[in-house]
Amino acid sequence: MNVVAEPSYTEGGALLLDGNRLRDLTVGHLRARIEAAGSPAICLATVLVGDDAPSRVYVNMKHRKATEAGIISRSVELPNSATQQEVEQAVAGLVTDSNVHGILVQLPLPDHLDAEPVLAMLPPEKDIDGLTDRSLGRLVRGLPGHAPCTPLGVMRLIDSYGISTSGQRAIVVGRSTLVGLPQMLLLSRRGADATTTLAHSRTSDLMSVCREADIIVAAAGQAGMITADHVRPGATVIDVGISRSEDGIVGDVRFDEVQSVAGAITPMPGGTGPMTIACLLENTVAAAVMAGVSC
Repeated sequence: MNVVAEPSYTEGGALLLDGNRLRDLTVGHLRARIEAAGSPAICLATVLVGDDAPSRVYVNMKHRKATEAGIISRSVELPNSATQQEVEQAVAGLVTDSNVHGILVQLPLPDHLDAEPVLAMLPPEKDIDGLTDRSLGRLVRGLPGHAPCTPLGVMRLIDSYGISTSGQRAIVVGRSTLVGLPQMLLLSRRGADATTTLAHSRTSDLMSVCREADIIVAAAGQAGMITADHVRPGATVIDVGISRSEDGIVGDVRFDEVQSVAGAITPMPGGTGPMTIACLLENTVAAAVMAGVSC
């Protein structure tokens, strides 16, 4: 999807990679595409179990933006006391429903539930958050499927703000299968063509490794771990990590000090988070096309 965002800059002079702005442009683009196709019925379904407040806020935001994009939004909510069988039955009903194109199981599930067998029920075509082993396998092999939404959102920010990746050195800090590993694959695959290093908590002299990079993606979930000393002047710094503190949500990057060194930087919040939602909707439309919807 080729959506170009108008540039703006931080007080420190870095290009601000504004996820809120790009999300709204993406939603508008999807709505125009759906309307031009005759407004086919494209359906996103979410499964929310329990009463985790951040999860509920996030799911509500997904449904609100889906509606803005012209996507039908279906919500399945189960109580915190739901059994493993009840959750799996709810997901099975969505899997077999041909009117549902994309399914998102909101994580984390309550502690007494096992998420893995629930996620394993999702066919790759409907796994719009790219969470299953089959979706990751497709990403590794370059087969049709859905990339995880947060790493895909990072790539959309990079593309839309004109950040060059070809031949550039990129470092991803964090090796989770949800963000770090797929982010490394997306940055290094043909078309992006970055030379990508995957770093983590046991990487020796992380600061020196980061200073060699043209692009830093911080996804370790350690508040404020990336300082100005980690960043080579002019580098692009993308903050994916989220931690909750007494001051609210904070990222892995110390934004106030890094913005004066970086060439481009994401805010936190307002950077990669909104793009996760945008890419969830983008994947939903792609899932509908896979199912034969003309759009």
